[in-house]
Amino acid sequence: MNIIKRSGMEVAFDAIKIEDAVRKANGSVDEGDRLSDRQIETVVENVTALCSKMKRSPNVEEIQDMVEEEIMKQQTYKLASNYITYRYKRELVRKSNSTDEQILSLLECSNEEVLQENSNKNPIVNSVQRDYMAGEVSKDITKRFLLPPDIVSAHEKGIIHFHDADYFAQHMHNCCLVNLEDMLQNGTIISETMIERPHSFSTACNIATQAIAQIASSQYGGQSITLSHLAPFVQVSREKFRREVRDELTSQGLEVTDELVAKIAEMRVLREIKQGVQMIQYQVITLMTTNGQAPFVTVFMYLNEVPAGQIREDLALIIREMLLQRIEGVKNEQGISITPAFPKLIYVLEENNISEDSPYWELTRLAACCTAKRMVPDYISEKIIKKLKEGNCYPCMGCRSFLTVYKDENDHYKFYGRFNQGVVTLNLVDIACSSSGDMEKFWQIMKERLALCRRALMCRHERLKGTPSDVAPILWQNGALARLKKGETIDKLLYGGYSTISLGYAGLCECVRYMTGKSHTAPLATPFALEVMNHLNDTCKKWAAETNISFSLYGTPLESTTYKFAKCLQNRFGIIPGVTDKNYITNSYHVHVTEPINAFDKLTFEAQFQELSPGGAISYVEVPNMQNNIEAVLAVMQHIYDHIMYAELNTKSDYCQNCGYDGEIYIIEDKHGKLIWECPKCGNRDQNKMNVARRTCGYIGTQFWNQGRTQEIRERVMHL
Repeated sequence: MNIIKRSGMEVAFDAIKIEDAVRKANGSVDEGDRLSDRQIETVVENVTALCSKMKRSPNVEEIQDMVEEEIMKQQTYKLASNYITYRYKRELVRKSNSTDEQILSLLECSNEEVLQENSNKNPIVNSVQRDYMAGEVSKDITKRFLLPPDIVSAHEKGIIHFHDADYFAQHMHNCCLVNLEDMLQNGTIISETMIERPHSFSTACNIATQAIAQIASSQYGGQSITLSHLAPFVQVSREKFRREVRDELTSQGLEVTDELVAKIAEMRVLREIKQGVQMIQYQVITLMTTNGQAPFVTVFMYLNEVPAGQIREDLALIIREMLLQRIEGVKNEQGISITPAFPKLIYVLEENNISEDSPYWELTRLAACCTAKRMVPDYISEKIIKKLKEGNCYPCMGCRSFLTVYKDENDHYKFYGRFNQGVVTLNLVDIACSSSGDMEKFWQIMKERLALCRRALMCRHERLKGTPSDVAPILWQNGALARLKKGETIDKLLYGGYSTISLGYAGLCECVRYMTGKSHTAPLATPFALEVMNHLNDTCKKWAAETNISFSLYGTPLESTTYKFAKCLQNRFGIIPGVTDKNYITNSYHVHVTEPINAFDKLTFEAQFQELSPGGAISYVEVPNMQNNIEAVLAVMQHIYDHIMYAELNTKSDYCQNCGYDGEIYIIEDKHGKLIWECPKCGNRDQNKMNVARRTCGYIGTQFWNQGRTQEIRERVMHL
């Protein structure tokens, strides 16, 4: 059994240290108020037993809470008072140097929580450590100076989660849809160097990847680009190749015909598309941004985003190549092809590609093969999204954050060049448990917590107000998001729906189970779940009307926070079966990962909740290896097209470097009760010698996860 120290370092549990602490406190009171040796043994035994029942590593604060409670049970109240006073004094001392301890533990790679905070960051690498160090300082400044104490307290207790506090001190926003069209067609500036309109497809791809790296270093969330903004440059290359081929044939004294010129030129076009797509894939994977990871970029593949004709055919060629190269994967250090985390791919299911008799059906079949092999692309239904977004189809930002529908001053719909200001998430499970099941009290607490969230979100908004465009020229001055003047603030982009700000929510499943005694999939419980969702939506609409800021409800993708919320709930309310008995809570509105349900029913059920998460949501189905069952993958894709806006299939894509096993690597429990990964073929448990890819929050992670998320992955049931 292990414990987690205040620095985040995980060490072996030592009961002797508990005994020493109790004996020191015991010596501070008169003899008549002291515990006997047997009572001290009882305190230590009871605390040890409580820790062993937790099925996870307790932290020091939790153990000290247990010690206090056990001392109280012995009715030695003066001793308990002295122990509490001693803890308080030690806490004051620790507060003066806690940031130093956190940073030192980062440098020594001994901070267990940070080691598994982000499944796409390697915490040993210097650039990642530098980012985490800056983050610790930023969080310290944020907690002490920038946020009201009650918001900080609510965040630390897991009542809400104030996302990305490590970036809050800077004037940075969350995620965006890059206006690549503006940057390519009208030119841009990257690192004070003018970049003119490209004269070939490959150059356009190169510029795009350079822009992606710069953008990723200027914000902290994900970014999305669309291949339709690159498609016009295929024709630019085609025309260039036709001129070159004609000149080459003429110079050799060969017969020149339009058919021959076109045929040779087209061969060169296909080769350039391959090279351009390869450039995007490899540069995105190998680029390292200032926050120590590859850019979190999503590539949108939507045929109907361009007119029918040559440009759509060219877009289809780019999409085909993007899928083919992702199926191939990328080679690891041993030269074995594995599944990369980025770029994330989204493929739009539309009338012209969804059935066998549609013109782009083979492209859809290729997408199905890619999903079966590499877990991507994810799928957006053009039919459903148009119903929900005023007839529009556009990508999400990052893994699921959707912009609200917006029209510019010319009454034209606009999506690219817009962004999200930030997120604060509400812990619905805590509201339910705090109400003790009293429905009237539940809604009263909900009202209070939402008021807290609004103030926290307004802190994010106010932090961005007054930001000069000069802080990130590529975003605000050079076309990625805007063309503001030097010295001009971004304020006008924060109002009127141009950007959004997100109220996140988590744990609807456990919330409903606590309040009704049933899963939210149960017919008698679903109405309450929908009532909660509608209430959250109505609140966002009310805030938007009052502030002229586009508040939007967002199905939060919990990563490290799922573990944090679960631990906080257990601390506050103990173990409640079906509610707080896991080391994770359920993302957004999702059906619980342990609940048996088939893929088609799950997607249909969750569609009604996705509709009520206009600020972003994604549903998934857990499936086994589907490489030999592409027809089943296509059946799920067709169901997505008819029933739900945005969904994905979670397949498995692992590799053991020790023995070459390329099946699923499993999660087991070691002798200390810790969840670890093990190759079923050779027993390898070294995470440095295996490649594991899992989708956990709407995107693929490859650097492993904390104990809460690992438990959630382990307990997932198959839906197909």
